[in-house]
Amino acid sequence: MTEVSINASREYEPTFGDYVALLKPRVMSLVVFTALVGLLVAPVSLHPFEAFCAILFIAIGAGASGALNMWYDADIDAVMRRTAKRPVPSGRVAPGEALAIGLGLSGISVVMLGLATNLEAAALLAFTIFFYAVIYTMWLKRWTPQNIVIGGAAGAFPPMVGWVAATGSVSLEAVLMFALIFMWTPPHFWALALFMRSDYDDAGVPMLTVTHGRPATRRHILVYTVLLAPVAVGLALTSVGGPVTLALAVALNAWFLKGAVDIWRRDEVMAEADNYAVEKKFFRFSLYYLFLHFGALVFDLSLRSAGWL
Repeated sequence: MTEVSINASREYEPTFGDYVALLKPRVMSLVVFTALVGLLVAPVSLHPFEAFCAILFIAIGAGASGALNMWYDADIDAVMRRTAKRPVPSGRVAPGEALAIGLGLSGISVVMLGLATNLEAAALLAFTIFFYAVIYTMWLKRWTPQNIVIGGAAGAFPPMVGWVAATGSVSLEAVLMFALIFMWTPPHFWALALFMRSDYDDAGVPMLTVTHGRPATRRHILVYTVLLAPVAVGLALTSVGGPVTLALAVALNAWFLKGAVDIWRRDEVMAEADNYAVEKKFFRFSLYYLFLHFGALVFDLSLRSAGWL
């Protein structure tokens, strides 16, 4: 990590909101939701207080990952329009403070999750934090255009952590929940990269749009979207799925696949003419994709609990 300039004066005192932003609350919301679903649909039920503690410490672990990411990436965040106002590059939180918070919360989350549930869940959470902060942030992100593909595993672990917190082991259902997020991540971020390419150029991040060009990125979006569909349907056919999950998986992936085909068919002249409207629409829909999929799992769970399935 290179030295970053601090834009704010030294007299600036960070606010509570600055520290919240340091933990990437938007990312944390998806982590918490998918981890909660993984915990709820598991065949073993935790006491409500244990479940609350498990989700709380998983959330703290996610926040720790965000803080460590912002600490290390402050140099490239400072030159990207999308990230320049984050707490560290904007000078609202000192880099050393972000590092201390990230390390401290990492230790707290892992130890407390182990005490609240089991050592297997704690070990998996520790690996998730390490994977995001070290393997993805410090290595993959700046080294390979496959950064999002491999690094996407970090965001895919939370439902598995929730499942392991309840059961102490990994099963096919947990693996498929992981795979759903893992396969969704590349088309989600590559769609963003198509209309935010200048940011990655300026920061020197080897995103696929930078290293291989936008036509190749459009093809990759289509390939991963095609591969994503059977994973979603397969999850719906397991013990945690049901008719609602299956119907929604078919509908969502049909729409997602149509969007990927539309993106694949376009060139830069067409995209620039309408200000990347198709790509932006695909990206916005991808934000709801996972919430709807995992929400359907909870809906089918409620139907089973009520004896309707």
